Amino acid sequence: MINIVNVTKSFGEHKVLDNLNLRINTAETCVIIGRSGCGKSVLLKHIMGLLRPDSGKIFVDDKEVNALTPRELNELRMRISMVFQSGALFDSMTVGENIGFGLIEHQHIGTKELLERVEEALSMVDLCGIQNLMPSELSGGMRKRVALARAICMKPQIILYDEPTTGVDPITADGINELIKDLHDKLKVTSIVVTHDMKSAYKVADRIAMLYQGKIIAEGTVEEIKNTTHPVVHQFINGFSKGPITETLECFR
Repeated sequence: MINIVNVTKSFGEHKVLDNLNLRINTAETCVIIGRSGCGKSVLLKHIMGLLRPDSGKIFVDDKEVNALTPRELNELRMRISMVFQSGALFDSMTVGENIGFGLIEHQHIGTKELLERVEEALSMVDLCGIQNLMPSELSGGMRKRVALARAICMKPQIILYDEPTTGVDPITADGINELIKDLHDKLKVTSIVVTHDMKSAYKVADRIAMLYQGKIIAEGTVEEIKNTTHPVVHQFINGFSKGPITETLECFR
């Protein structure tokens, strides 16, 4: 479904993505691991068409993202939902208004259908009946679940997750991982999860790819990554301070 070909992106003199190649298959969950700030979120923004590569191409369903007209790009974005690291909820809106925001902005549906879609989305993330609460009344884990509900309310074909378990306790994180798996199984969506949380990566992934110094340096199944002999990947997944990865961040964002 998604094919990233020789993509390079620099910010000033810093090269964040360097001739990167990656293919994501339809209906699989691909987890991209790597250090904080190494360009994982930048890669997601390229897939959404929010950033343009300096060189290289990105294809979604064999259509080159950067060759699309503004109208075609908007149509593509209607098929893709992104779950942001912070949740990115609108504090001035109720939970129901947050979840239905995309439908109101981009789809002409009646009030009854809108309410039904919001209720269905909340049910799928185990948060029935909180439509009228404000984001400030929610815990961190609940905010992330509401962000998930907003993503699935659009009935996307692709869901992009940006550090979905960051900032929550291990029990809440495990619940979010279970939700990601459950939504994938129920909706048959193509999912890309970027994270440096290896427990999360192992739990939700069909396939794992590691981003390092702007390139995908290794990819494989969970078992293949766990048993890797690649020195950089081995150091990262085990959290060793000594190895080819130095403590100094060489990354940008």
